[in-house]
Amino acid sequence: MFKRHKSLASARKKELFSKGASRFILKNDLRNFQCVSQLVLSAGPLKPAPVVKHSKTIHFEIEILDAQTRKQICIVDKVTQKSTIHDVKQKFHKACPKWYPSRIGLQLECGGPFLKDYISIQSVAASSIVTLYFTDLGQQVSWTTVFLAEYTGPLLIYLLFYLRMPYIYDVKESSRILRHPVVHLACFCHCIHYIRYLLETLFVHKVSGGHTPLKNLIKSCAFYWGFTSWIAYYINHPRYTPPSFGNRQVTISAVSFLISEAGNHFINVVLAHPNHTGHNARFPSPTYNPFTWLFFLVSCPNYTYEIGSWVSFTVMTQTLPVGIFTLLISIQMSLWAQKKHKTYLKKFNSYMHRKSAMIPFIL
Repeated sequence: MFKRHKSLASARKKELFSKGASRFILKNDLRNFQCVSQLVLSAGPLKPAPVVKHSKTIHFEIEILDAQTRKQICIVDKVTQKSTIHDVKQKFHKACPKWYPSRIGLQLECGGPFLKDYISIQSVAASSIVTLYFTDLGQQVSWTTVFLAEYTGPLLIYLLFYLRMPYIYDVKESSRILRHPVVHLACFCHCIHYIRYLLETLFVHKVSGGHTPLKNLIKSCAFYWGFTSWIAYYINHPRYTPPSFGNRQVTISAVSFLISEAGNHFINVVLAHPNHTGHNARFPSPTYNPFTWLFFLVSCPNYTYEIGSWVSFTVMTQTLPVGIFTLLISIQMSLWAQKKHKTYLKKFNSYMHRKSAMIPFIL
C-alpha cells in the first residue's frame, strides 16, 4: 500500500514537471517568434533582387578591297567595337598569310591617308559593315633597325680611316708624316657623337613599334655612310692641313661641340619623359637643368644642339666635306622643326608665346 502511494506521488510529480517544462518551452517559442516578427517589420518591405543587365556586344564586318582594282580580297567578321586597326591587320594576316601586318596599309577611301594602328574600329565605322581599301606597303623594317644601322656604320667607317689602313692611304707617306692633334680630337668627337646616338636609341628614345619601307633604310645608310667616308678620308689623310687659327680655333670649337652634345642628350631625355603624351598632354617644359632652358625660346632645341655640334665640328676640322654635310642636315632639320612647330601651335594653347622653331628669334 505504501509503495502504491509512493508510485502515484512520483507519477504526479512527473506530470507537473512535464507541464511546467512545456509551458517554459512555449514561452520561449513565443518570445522567439515575437523577436523574429519585430525584426521583419523593422526591415521594411522586401525588395526584389536587381535584374542584371548584360551589355550587348556590337560586332562589325570588315570588307577589305584592293585599292587599285576595287576587287574584294577578304571579309573579316566578328570584329568588336573595342578592336583597333592593328587587330584587323592581324586577322587579315591570318586570312592572307602572304601579307604580314607591317606591310598592310588600310584606308577608308582610295587615295586617303593610311589608318594608324591605334585607331579603333568604332571611331571609323558608320554602320555594322565597314569597307577598307588595302595597299601593299612593300617590305618593311623597324625604326630601331633603321637607327642602329644609320649610326653604327659611320662609327666603324670613321675608325677604319683613322687607323689608316694600307689599302686606303700610302703606307710610306702615312708613316713619314706625323698627324696633327686635331686629327685625334676629331676622331674622339666623331665617336662620341655616334656612340651617344646608339645609346639613346637603345635606352632613352621610346621608338614606336612602327615600320618603314626598306628603301628608306637604304637611302639613310647611303647618305650617312657615304658622307662619313668622304669626311673621314679628308681629315685622316696624311696631307691634311690643320685649322688656320691653330689651337685656339680647335679648343673653342671642341668645347662648343661638347656643350652641344650634352645639351642634345638632356633634351632627348626630357622628350622621352611621358609628361607630353597621353590624356594630360602638355608641351615639354624646361627643368632645373640649364641645358633644357632652350625650350623657352625654340620648339625643337634638340635640332638646335644637333646643328651646333656639326657647326663646331666644321670649324674644328676646317674641311669642305664636313661643311657640306652640316649644310644639308641643317636644311633637313629646319624643315622638320617648322613642321613640329606648327603642330605644337595647334595642339598647345599655352605655347603661343614661343615664336621660333629651331633658331631663337630667327627660324
